[in-house]
Amino acid sequence: MLNKIVLMGRLTRDPELRHTGNGTAVASFSLAVDRDFKSQGGEKETDFVDIVAWRSTADFVSKYFTKGRMAVVEGRLQIRDWKDKDGNNRRSAEVVADHVYFGDSKRSESDTPPASGDFREIPEDEKGELPF
Repeated sequence: MLNKIVLMGRLTRDPELRHTGNGTAVASFSLAVDRDFKSQGGEKETDFVDIVAWRSTADFVSKYFTKGRMAVVEGRLQIRDWKDKDGNNRRSAEVVADHVYFGDSKRSESDTPPASGDFREIPEDEKGELPF
């Protein structure tokens, strides 16, 4: 049997990081995933998928991802049955993330190389033997 899901979409909110009673990290967030086709009305439709990440994956997501950031999530589908506060039986589906990857690049000014012709002085502690 196989239960494997790969999704790519944008976070709809900042991840919420919590810890279980024994200190295990768990992060929850949701992805907005556009469908590949348009509806009969000609409009693009979007699915909103709940994601749960555990342990180091939870820490990674909460540290590096924010609302609007593109993410690729690899995981498995989990269906949970539960009772609401009124005692009604409920069912929810979520993806348990095994791996989360950056789906876009977020370059800051410090990551951007200087424009051609712009040079900087190399500090003494960075000087050394050239690699060629």
